Amino acid sequence: MGLLGTIQEPKDLRLLDLTELKTLAQEIRQEMIDVVSKNGGHLAPNLGVVELTLALHRIFDSPNDKIVWDVGHQTYVHKLLTGRLERFKTVRKYLGLSGFPKRGESVHDCFETGHSSTSISAAVGFAKARDVLREKHHVVAVIGDGAMTGGMAFEALNHAGHSETNLIVVLNDNEMSISPNVGAMSTYLNRLRTDPLYDKRKEDLEYLLKRIPGIGTKVAKLAAKAKDSLKYLLVPGVIFEELGFTYLGPIDGHEQALLEEVLDQAKNKKGPVLVHVLTHKGQGYKPAEENPDIFHGVGPFDPATGNITKKAAPPTYTAVFGDTLCSLASQDSRIVAITAAMPSGTGLNMFAKQFPERFFDVGIAEQHAVTFAAGLAFGGLKPVVAIYSTFYQRAYDQVLHDVCLQQANVVLAIDRAGVVGDDGPTHHGVFDISMFRIIPNLIFMAPKDENELRHMLYTALQQSGPVALRYPRSVGQGVTLDETLKLIPIGKAEVLRDGRDVTLIGVGPLVQICLLAAQELRHQGVDAAVINLRYINPLDREVLSHYAQLTKKFITIEDHSLKGGMGSSILEFLEEEGINNVKVERLGYPGFVEQGSISQLFMAHGLSIKGIVQAAERLQLFRRVAQS
Repeated sequence: MGLLGTIQEPKDLRLLDLTELKTLAQEIRQEMIDVVSKNGGHLAPNLGVVELTLALHRIFDSPNDKIVWDVGHQTYVHKLLTGRLERFKTVRKYLGLSGFPKRGESVHDCFETGHSSTSISAAVGFAKARDVLREKHHVVAVIGDGAMTGGMAFEALNHAGHSETNLIVVLNDNEMSISPNVGAMSTYLNRLRTDPLYDKRKEDLEYLLKRIPGIGTKVAKLAAKAKDSLKYLLVPGVIFEELGFTYLGPIDGHEQALLEEVLDQAKNKKGPVLVHVLTHKGQGYKPAEENPDIFHGVGPFDPATGNITKKAAPPTYTAVFGDTLCSLASQDSRIVAITAAMPSGTGLNMFAKQFPERFFDVGIAEQHAVTFAAGLAFGGLKPVVAIYSTFYQRAYDQVLHDVCLQQANVVLAIDRAGVVGDDGPTHHGVFDISMFRIIPNLIFMAPKDENELRHMLYTALQQSGPVALRYPRSVGQGVTLDETLKLIPIGKAEVLRDGRDVTLIGVGPLVQICLLAAQELRHQGVDAAVINLRYINPLDREVLSHYAQLTKKFITIEDHSLKGGMGSSILEFLEEEGINNVKVERLGYPGFVEQGSISQLFMAHGLSIKGIVQAAERLQLFRRVAQS
């Protein structure tokens, strides 16, 4: 496979000259395009870091030197250069290579990432561990400009600058994360992109000052002391300098020789250094260059044209949520929407276009988004905060204290709830029920289909107090959408099928699996009731009590962790009510969930007709039928 096939370890790169590296970069880009066009994945960010990754692995000695990648969706090149070429065709597939750094995959993956803004914190940890152990290796954090909008990145910069330890931060600046970046940091970096190199500016200034006849040298020394007055006017990267970093850049991230020269300079400087690198997202593949947001995380596509492979399917839950919110906002001017750098991913892009003055993208800052929403609510508005389930984990304190404790009128839209497929364990939303259901004052619901989602969103916006609404990444059930929206009574479940032998309790779209399983059980002589729980909090205690006494056997099924999930809440309910004669089988995930398609993961963990039938067997239902 050309030059790429000869690279088994990063050290092999040091045998190549610049001409060969250019050829290798082309081969890497083609390999990624070929594989991602079949598997889907993060194409545009990886195309943009080819030369940067080559330079990092030529200048630094991984795995002895530690390279920590932020978010991790730009590590395909890194994987190809660290002995994983043969397995690369399995990336993001079930039991295949992860789409993110994975410590178990390679010694070159020193830290696992999937969420943004963590790399500098981890790198400071690696650097201080090195210092304590009196070791000599280098530590490099690679972080994107989008991730720099996250507060955790600034906390780490502050600590690193204060500690004065040897550390290199590479700021990969491609002017956007998934969607265009927002905020003061984005504006600041945009100004820096047009400035010349810091070192050259500083040298030119010093040279000019020293040429002042008679007093030049003294003036230059005074200028060095008077940095507060001079640097703010004349030096790019001053914010990083004030945090204690030596700033190098900005430099062209696609100029191989320049990259290596500057990284080598950084390697030999004392204390923390920030290298500002300008890259082009999607570099080398025209469709990705022209549509970097689409090709950030893309499904299968035609590599020749870049056309996305689409199959006829119902709208996604996310799309239905976005459309419904727009419709409701057109009738109520107090409704506002908030996202954390994911307007398209959360379905709020149309809201942003229709109601720009009522739409807020706060950047990768989930904590701020939630508390900001609380302030909007107490200011008289009806904020809806749309964040992926896995990213809500970052804002738990804010949900608990700033929204729920104060009973703020905020709707927490939990997108990507449950497993999300090939992005794997860092992106699965399988812990939100256990986090949110225990919070007092929080109404928590989940729709069985996209039509019920519309009614639930309408219901949520009519409440005075916090409401959480969880829904999956997948397409809907294809049901008819009601034109007129209605209130769903708070805390009331929906009995979809009566039965006397066992009660199947589902939440979210898995309710459909319960209905199909009930039909299968009926064929085997088992009469199963099916409950669409709808409200995770508060529970419908009346309906649950009735079926507990009637069937004395429950099977719960949820797209969520078993520990602390919906099934656990049913067990708690039975204990609280003193109902001790009900046998319960719970179906869900035992812990972290591997990557794979949603259907593969459902089958692997028993969230299927077969899984429910097997649970019925464990409850000895078939023996009971045979005896009767």
